[in-house]
Amino acid sequence: MSSIVMGFDYGTKRIGVSVGQKVTGTANAAGIIKARDGIPNWDQLDALVKEWQPSLFVVGLPLNMDDTMSDMGVRASRFARRLHGRYHLPAEMMDERLSTFEARSVQQESRDNPSTGDSDALDAIAARLILESWLNSQ
Repeated sequence: MSSIVMGFDYGTKRIGVSVGQKVTGTANAAGIIKARDGIPNWDQLDALVKEWQPSLFVVGLPLNMDDTMSDMGVRASRFARRLHGRYHLPAEMMDERLSTFEARSVQQESRDNPSTGDSDALDAIAARLILESWLNSQ
């Protein structure tokens, strides 16, 4: 069984993607998937899943600060269920509160990388941070 895990920062226009290793506990940003009203470009996602062959998906769960489910949390949970149904792999949720804030901080620290100035890079960084949090919790 693969030790590869794919992480997602779900959004209605873009979904950040990361790939990590259970063995090393490390993750890297892998890019973004375009979405239309929260529905991903399944062809893009199919290609990434085929390339990386993960054994598990981790989707960021945007909860409200009082631990209640946000509207976006409901949509992210639905996305996780769709991943499970489409690829027949487990999909787990990971609290992602403050991940975008932290991603902005990481993005500012790495100004020497010209690709970090756009929102696409921000989504991929957030996906990496979500996946790293999940890996660290295991």
